[in-house]
Order: sequence, then structure tokens, then C-alpha cells
Amino acid sequence: MKLKDKILKFDWKRFILDVLFLCIGCAFGAFASIGVMIPNGLSSGGITGIVRILQQYMDINFSLLYYVGAMIILIICWILLGRKEAKKIILMSILYPAFLMIFEQLDLLLLEQKDMTLASIFCGIIGGIGSGLVFVRGYSSGGTDTIAKIIKIKVFPHIAMSQILLCIDAIIIICSGFVYGKNVALYALISSVIFSKTTEMLMYGFDPKVVQLEIISKENKLIADYILHEIQRGVTAVTITGEYTKETKYKLVTVCSPRESMLIKRFIANTDRYAFVTVLHVETVWGAGKGFNNIAEVK
Repeated sequence: MKLKDKILKFDWKRFILDVLFLCIGCAFGAFASIGVMIPNGLSSGGITGIVRILQQYMDINFSLLYYVGAMIILIICWILLGRKEAKKIILMSILYPAFLMIFEQLDLLLLEQKDMTLASIFCGIIGGIGSGLVFVRGYSSGGTDTIAKIIKIKVFPHIAMSQILLCIDAIIIICSGFVYGKNVALYALISSVIFSKTTEMLMYGFDPKVVQLEIISKENKLIADYILHEIQRGVTAVTITGEYTKETKYKLVTVCSPRESMLIKRFIANTDRYAFVTVLHVETVWGAGKGFNNIAEVK
């Protein structure tokens, strides 16, 4: 395909909308860090927490350290997971540090005086909104979630990525406790919980963390392959018959997290815009599948 044809075929409307969401999300996230967290002496999990720890030993501003960290993760992702995975985080790896630099120059503060309790609450809420806006468009933050994905694929393929990410963030928060004190670590834990819940609420309201997708599409093989190998979730194919057309088709069924469902939705929209997708909210899942409650251990 010629370059001109590729440009014409490219979905510019979706891309512009993606960039708009990412910019707003980055603005919320940057303000949470620069305008709330740092002025109140707090720390966090993720790459933000790593940078906060490094700041204690380096006289370098937060945004520059974050930018270096984001670039290192991007390079590692490119080397270990390939260009395809690196392309998923490259936009956020550039945009988010840029917004951090902008907010450092603006010097905007949320609280009139130092208050670690209020700061931990609002840092989680504002940061969670920013993260939710990024995830709802199917993008990754390019932080420790990328590190967790690398560890899962290269080291622990049988452990759920969410569990690996939880361990990474827990280690970072514990380390921040040694550097900044136990109180800061406890406030960081509160902020992380609020951050996670706010992100989930923005994506799926007050609904649970697990969803079931039922997909009817003429491109079922491509979609099933994407879910199996890219999302790394199981897929069940069910033969169905349309009562009106009497046409036999396949319905794909998968259970995943809300964020993964957004990635699947994005792929389907680019693959078959006439696909029919039903989203069912699931309270819990029992089974031997990765990332779900083991039915033998449920009490």
C-alpha cells in the first residue's frame, strides 16, 4: 500500500479524539503529582514513587527524572517485547512528562496549606481520573504496568499481571517508607487505593472489576487471536443461528478486566465496525484460569 493510501485510510478522527483524551488525562495526572502530592511531601506507587525516592538522593526536578524513567522503560519494552508493544506506550511516554514540566512551571497548588490526609485523598481522586481517561481509550500509562507485563511474559507467565503489578507497587511504597517515613508510606497506600477505585469507577461506574464480553463478528478468527495472544485471555467460541436470517455464526465469549475490555473494544472497532458486542458485568469468577479466584480455594 502506498504512503498516500495509508494516510487516507488512517482514522484521523479517532486519533485526534485519542490525543484529546490523553492530553486531558495527562493534565489531571500531572496536576495530581505536581500540585498535590509533592507540595505535601507525599509519595506513591509506580514510576512516580520510584522518582520520588530518587529525588531524595538527586538534586534533579521531578519531571526530568520522570522523563528519563519513562524513556528507560520504553527502550526496555522495545528490546524485550518488540516494536509493536513499544508503540502502545510511546505516546504516553512523551506526553505525560511534558505535562509534568508544564505544571512545574505553572506552580499551581490545590491546598492552601500542607495537609497530608486531604492530599492523599485528592491525589488519588485526581490521578485516578487522569488514568481512567487514558485507559478508557485503550492506552497504557507506560509505567510499572509495562514492567509488570515484561515480568509476566518473560519470567512468570502463569501469574496474573494485576498480581505482579500489585507486588511492584507494594515494594515501591514500602521503600518510600524507609526513605520518607512510615506515615508517608501509609498515606501513599491510601492514595493508591483511592486511585485504583477512581479509575475503575470512571471506566465502569460502580460496577465490578470483571466483565464478560460476547462478540459476534465476521472477523471472529482475528479477534479470537488478538484476545488469546495479545490480551492473553481465554476465549470460547459458541455456534449460534440468527432466527431472522437463519445464518449460522460464531459467538466469542471471554472474561477479562475492564481495562482489557477497552483494548478489545478498540481492536474490534478497527477490525469490524459492524461487530455486535455485549458487555455483562460479573460479580466474581471461580475457576482455574489465570487472574481469577481458584475454585478450590474459595470459601
